[in-house]
Formats: sequence, C-alpha cells, structure tokens
Amino acid sequence: MRAALLHAVGDDKLDIRDDVTLAPVGPTDVRVRVKATGVCHSDLSAMSGVLPQPVPLVPGHEGAGEVVEVGEHVSSLRPGDHVVVNWRPACQECDLCLGGQPYLCMKFMIESFSKGNFRYGGDNTAFGMAGCGTWAEEIVIPWQGAIKIDADVPWEAAALIGCGITTGVGAAVNTARVRPGSTVAVVGCGGVGLSVIQGARVSGARTILAVDPLESKHALAKKVGATHAVTPEQVPDALNELTGGAGFDYGFEVVGKSATIQSAWQLTRQGGDVVVVGAGAMDDMVSISAFSLLFEGKNLLSSLYGEADVRHDFPYFANLYKAGKLDLDSMISARLRLSDLNDAVAALKGGEVLRQIILMD
Repeated sequence: MRAALLHAVGDDKLDIRDDVTLAPVGPTDVRVRVKATGVCHSDLSAMSGVLPQPVPLVPGHEGAGEVVEVGEHVSSLRPGDHVVVNWRPACQECDLCLGGQPYLCMKFMIESFSKGNFRYGGDNTAFGMAGCGTWAEEIVIPWQGAIKIDADVPWEAAALIGCGITTGVGAAVNTARVRPGSTVAVVGCGGVGLSVIQGARVSGARTILAVDPLESKHALAKKVGATHAVTPEQVPDALNELTGGAGFDYGFEVVGKSATIQSAWQLTRQGGDVVVVGAGAMDDMVSISAFSLLFEGKNLLSSLYGEADVRHDFPYFANLYKAGKLDLDSMISARLRLSDLNDAVAALKGGEVLRQIILMD
C-alpha cells in the first residue's frame, strides 16, 4: 500500500512510497482503510520534533475510514463499520479513565513509541504518529482507537471530528463550559481556533472576538460564529469597545506559544478562565507573576483533546454537523491526494491554509 514516510526528524520532504505493509492484526486490534485524513499543525510539530515521536514515522492522526478486519477479541466493531480515528485511545480501565478523564490515559501513547505497525523496504519498521499514521492507505490500531459513527457522515467531516473539531469545540463545551450570554476571545484562527469559535457559538456566547494576524482568516472566523475579528495590533481597541476594558469571560489560546498564552491571559477579565488549547514546545516557558495568579483570580486551564470522552463526543459532534449547527465544510481549504502531501505540508507551513483534507483513491 501507499504511505508517506518521515525518515528523520526535521526532514523537509516526505518519502511517499508504495511498498508499505502492516503488522498482523492483534487480538484487540482493528485494521482500518483510511478514506480521508487531515493535514494538521500537530503533524508539522511531529515532523519538526516539537511533539516528540519515534522515527521512521508515518505522520497523520486526524482521520476516518472503514473497518476491514478485527481481532478475535474485538466485539464492538465489525468489517464495514464507519469509524473516526481516535488518536488518544483510552484503556478504559485505569484510574484516569474510570475517573472521567480518558483523554489523559497514556497506555497506548506510551506503547506507540515501541510498537511500530508499519513495514517498508522489506522488513524495516516504521511507527505511526500517536500510534495512528493516517497518512497511509490502511492502519492497524487498538479497537479503542476506532469510534463508530453513522454511515451517512461524509468522510471529510468525519476526519475533521477526529482531531480539530473535537479539540476546539470540546475546549469550549467541555473544558470552559462557556455560559450563554458570555464573552469569549479566541487567539489563533486556524482549524482548531475556528472550532473553538463554533463551540462558543453553540454554547450561546453573545460576543466572540477572533484574534489572528492574518486578515485573510477574519471573514471565515465571522462566517463560523465570531462576532468580531481583529489583528493583534487592534486588540486594545477591541478590548475597550467590547468589554469596557474589563476583559472577556473566557480567553482561549489556540497557537501553542508562550507569547499568545500571555495575550490570552491579558484579554481575560478578573475571575475569568484562560484556556490553553495550542500544543507548544517543552522549552517554551510561560511567565505569569505570582501576584497576578493570586489576586486576579483567573483560572488557567489546559484543554487536551477537548477533554473529550470520544465514545460520546464523536457521535455528538457528528449529529451537530448533520443538524447544521457545526459548519465543517467551510473549514476545508483544499481536497488533495496522498501524492500531494509534500505540497500540503509546504502550504500549511505558509500559514494561509486551514484544513487540507487528503482523500484516498
């Protein structure tokens, strides 16, 4: 089969090859034929080393497809089922899972650093990003990593639900629990930032400020739910105009940089919630004074994978899409093929594109 291979961290080009095979399906695994997969900033972070991953690596973690084989101990899925790939599967047995935080379960994430399910060039082992590797025509993943959805959900929309939508909408709905009538600022209007905006809109926020240096992204931010959109230089005026200088009830950071985390902090009112959604580097340190942490009364929250229980949230977000309450189609800036992945990566680095979707032949 075909797959895109990263041989070394920092490589600019992917090796798109057609001699890739898969490890056998284990008793608790499923094999999925990928139908659509997104090109996400986290993929770039894995390629550059910001998000540590083993190499050689098949990138890709945001995807959807059809089950073609199940292990002998798998009872919840069968060949032909339509599934969204869950890049952070939960064991459903540890204290975190049983305590209501399955998105923090590390069992399969840890295993992904030692268990490579791809083979190339004969018998060389390659790993899948986050244990997935959706930039391949087929993948083998734990059954917990394949969440069944209705067959009438388009593959493109299903793929977006696998990461960007769940991360962003979940940050607003699950982590912040945005209240109706509240005010929201979102710093960063890529695919996940637009999803945060949609989550805030669905939650009933009355004012949603989108902040992004690229004015080309402002129109789409407004289309999916932002009431206002500004560049960082225009933030002080917007802060005064929309909140009387007091700040927003919620400030979301969706870039993954210490500077933008501090911007979200400054945008948020006393007693408000600052929610970090962007995936940053381990050596990028955030500086907030101990005085501010105490006396401003703000809550600094992280939102990993939208704090989702994907068994519920994937089908829920799919139903919101089918009901016309989530606009996923507008977020797709290009539909490409697997052979176009190097061009897609270059375009994403340029910053202008939102979600590029790779459709498998």
